[in-house]
Amino acid sequence: MPINVPKNLPAKDVLEGENIFVMEDERATMQDIRPLNIVILNLMPEKEKTEAHLLRLLGNSPLQVNITFLRTVTYQPKNVSHSHLEEFYKDFDSIREHKFDGMIITGAPIEHLSFEDVIYWKEITEIMDWAEHNVTSSLHICWGAQAALYHLYGIQKVPLEQKCSGIFRHRIDPAVKQIELLRGFDDEFIAPHSRYTNIAVDSTLEHDDLLLLASSKEAGPFLLMSKDGRHVMATGHLEYDTVTLKEEYERDLDRGLSVQIPAHYFPNNDPSEAPMNRWRSHAHLLFSNWLNYYVYQQTPFEWN
Repeated sequence: MPINVPKNLPAKDVLEGENIFVMEDERATMQDIRPLNIVILNLMPEKEKTEAHLLRLLGNSPLQVNITFLRTVTYQPKNVSHSHLEEFYKDFDSIREHKFDGMIITGAPIEHLSFEDVIYWKEITEIMDWAEHNVTSSLHICWGAQAALYHLYGIQKVPLEQKCSGIFRHRIDPAVKQIELLRGFDDEFIAPHSRYTNIAVDSTLEHDDLLLLASSKEAGPFLLMSKDGRHVMATGHLEYDTVTLKEEYERDLDRGLSVQIPAHYFPNNDPSEAPMNRWRSHAHLLFSNWLNYYVYQQTPFEWN
């Protein structure tokens, strides 16, 4: 089944160029199917790239998926046109009376700030509280994962001396390998990370209702989940394109930042060589398992 997107969304052309089945709103309304309704709170600065990253993975599913993009009103992003936001995004007030089968909260390049100092923190926590009664399951990514761990479990992030950037190996805890979210995963897999903060393993183990599914010796905890499946937290970026870390690295250098070459990313650790995508299959597994087992299998056919 396809993913349903607005007719003029720029990401539509990108996905169709990759032979991903995309359906426009007009055609989708003619099908007698109960699609999944997913709301995406996109906090990333380059919103159009993030749209393509997420829609690519959500579209690789036998389920029909309707997408609603959500933006903050307490902060106006600078790297996307006002017209793009007006045409394709909604604010929280316009959806608060609706029910959604799933929600995704993306990362944001604001790890250097304490949560309470983030301009839109109050707005974000209001959305997370609303989701407790209006969303079947939520997937939190990178800063979005840290925000959920802090707001829902009181787990504080820890600053790093150097930016954690690169492709890192993760191992699945044998005690949880039967969890449905991990179906099809290898015992060891790799995933991209890009952040200046981390989560301490011990702090995640203190909560009986929180499962640590996969972690890395270098990058720390990666995949966590509430026992009821209503919250999935990924501290890295399985959704990233092949060149996303390369673009971030070059942008950091242009800004004069002292950053290391992304670890285990460029062949021979040489930034002049083209990186290869070695995490794509597990990215698709994570999103399809979440959609199937924690959204589709759990959501009511009709919300009351």
